[in-house]
Amino acid sequence: MKCLSCGASFNIDQKLIVCPICGGLLEIINEFETFNKNNLRGKGVWRYKELIPGDYKKIISLNEGNTPLIKSKKYENLYFKFEGLNPTGSFKDRGMTVAISSAYSLGYKIVVAASTGNTAASASAYAARAGLKTLLFLPKGKVAKGKLFQSILHGAVIVEVDGNFDNAMSRVRKIFNEDNDIYPVNSFNPWRLEGQKTIAYEIYEDIGNPDFVIVPTGNAGNIYAIWKGFKELENLSFINKVPKMIAVQAEGASPIVNYINNNKMEFIDNPETIATAIRIGKPVNYMKAIKAITESKGSALKVSDNEILQAQIYLAREEGIGVEPASASAMAAYQKLLNNGYIDIKDKVVLVLTGHALKDPNTTLDAEIYNVSQNNIEILINKLKT
Repeated sequence: MKCLSCGASFNIDQKLIVCPICGGLLEIINEFETFNKNNLRGKGVWRYKELIPGDYKKIISLNEGNTPLIKSKKYENLYFKFEGLNPTGSFKDRGMTVAISSAYSLGYKIVVAASTGNTAASASAYAARAGLKTLLFLPKGKVAKGKLFQSILHGAVIVEVDGNFDNAMSRVRKIFNEDNDIYPVNSFNPWRLEGQKTIAYEIYEDIGNPDFVIVPTGNAGNIYAIWKGFKELENLSFINKVPKMIAVQAEGASPIVNYINNNKMEFIDNPETIATAIRIGKPVNYMKAIKAITESKGSALKVSDNEILQAQIYLAREEGIGVEPASASAMAAYQKLLNNGYIDIKDKVVLVLTGHALKDPNTTLDAEIYNVSQNNIEILINKLKT
């Protein structure tokens, strides 16, 4: 394990969450010398158990992972990794199965998280499965109803915080620093990212190595985790190079894009976007995300709320895939990168669609809803035929 801030190194220790010297982010560096693909068994995240470090007395699982990689009907070399079909409807379940399994194995009784919604839903579900208690800090009035409902349903204790996600995260970090009996499951916990890296493994098993992977980026753990998964595949000689990692953020919440463009990190105090899952102005994993982008020779771009909504409609009405707005940002980014020539139509590209449409049903879409008598239904049918 290595600290990204002070450079200190430690033996892999499941009890370590942050650097014990400076409190910085820790990387788990897996130096697998060999791996036999014939040893893979089962489906989902724990199919790759040999590549996930840690000692787990009991694996807490809801059969997460094994999500479909859907080929676009319009773009020949475009694929959608639909993470919305995980048990609680988002990619967070991949990391949560590892984080909660770790908490359980270490003897914790309470887990804590800050969330824009998806982490809260996932943490509360997996903690319930493990028989643990969940404490959540959520930005008041800024969590989609579908996600809030999931947290309530699974029995979490919810504290609403004035302000945004970053204020909620500050509360979690304070509790973590002061109470050793509560286990944090946000993505500054490096063990959670060991589950999320399996997205890369599944993509590789399905289509080999893509040229680009486009990832909606909020707190920025996922783009790093996916890069890490591909990097491990490269180290094992399964692939020759890591795909270029592309971070996409909303215009009103784009500190990582601003860094990539200006080489200066400027956090956003009041991030605003319709894409609630990536409405984060101070991403805790920005150092890891920047590493993933730069080492893969990738890039980052921002898209407008209008572009996100149009992409959401496209995915639903043309590809048949219903995603929340944050996920649709990946489609908006792909179309933008095609138009400006950064990506060629021949490039093999994977969009990580992070959450299901039902997670965030607050978006207002134009709809044609009719109230007609049976005698006039023929008029409506004729309209559909034209």
